[in-house]
Amino acid sequence: MSLPASRILALLELLQSRGQLDGAAIAAELQVERRTVRRYIVALEALGIPVDRERGRFGGYRLATGFRLPPLMFSEDEALALGLGLLAARQLGLADTAPAVASAQAKLERVLPAALKQRQRGIAERVALDLQPAVPANPAALSTLGAAALAQQRVAMRYRDMQGRLSERPFDPYGLGYRGGRWYAVGHCGLRRALRSFRLDRIESVDPLPQSFGRPEGFDVLAHLNASLVEMPRAHAVRALVQAPLEALTRQPLAAISSLEQQEDGVLLRCQADELPWMALSFAALPFPFRILEPDALAREIASHARQLLTLAGQAPALD
Repeated sequence: MSLPASRILALLELLQSRGQLDGAAIAAELQVERRTVRRYIVALEALGIPVDRERGRFGGYRLATGFRLPPLMFSEDEALALGLGLLAARQLGLADTAPAVASAQAKLERVLPAALKQRQRGIAERVALDLQPAVPANPAALSTLGAAALAQQRVAMRYRDMQGRLSERPFDPYGLGYRGGRWYAVGHCGLRRALRSFRLDRIESVDPLPQSFGRPEGFDVLAHLNASLVEMPRAHAVRALVQAPLEALTRQPLAAISSLEQQEDGVLLRCQADELPWMALSFAALPFPFRILEPDALAREIASHARQLLTLAGQAPALD
């Protein structure tokens, strides 16, 4: 039978607030037997909380000299969640986050018992996350836009587009999204008078304005972001027919920038691309048969890539 957690925490509070107490006093406070007190002391020590025992007539229990109860305590599952979150933060492309992550990691380890501290270090040193490398984003813009989205407060934004042109606009941020290695702000653009998505790494500055706005009920930031990125006009419009189950294809990296539609003879994949060599590599990574419908230049690029691979394979030594 598990020990009652509430009484164990009450014992910890007694030792923290009153210093040394003998077993009889603790038993009276907690309304338990003295042998139960000894079991509670063992439970505290198992959690990494040092308890000194003094035998004799004037003896008792007290927290080890210099020990201070941390302001926060975490369960094993909570510590795991925080550790994985810090690990992921290193790869999310926020400039200057490395010192912040290291500082948060150190603070977390300070408040963890020894056993959980060792597991936390194991996460940091031995766990690897296969996250797509992110384009560095402006942490100040992320913080300001996140707060403005929550408060539904309009901002003034200076933004540099892909051609390098700088513009200023009022912007109502509905929310922020992370997709394909980049951070985006989604909301209503006062300059274009329409719903727009903006890359955070291209935002020069953002400042709160005194005006507020109404966020559309149930607005889905990621759904809009996915649709806008797929439909955004680029140098090449791509269509392909892929022979694969729709569910399996959605798990492929190429699906993140594509729209997928089930057809009788396969899945119709549509997307936009600026660089055909990169798109050819993306199709080459698919583990399914496919046929490029357009553009013809992409089909030629894939064929050229295949010839290069065959040439390299012919020059490579045979592998067991």
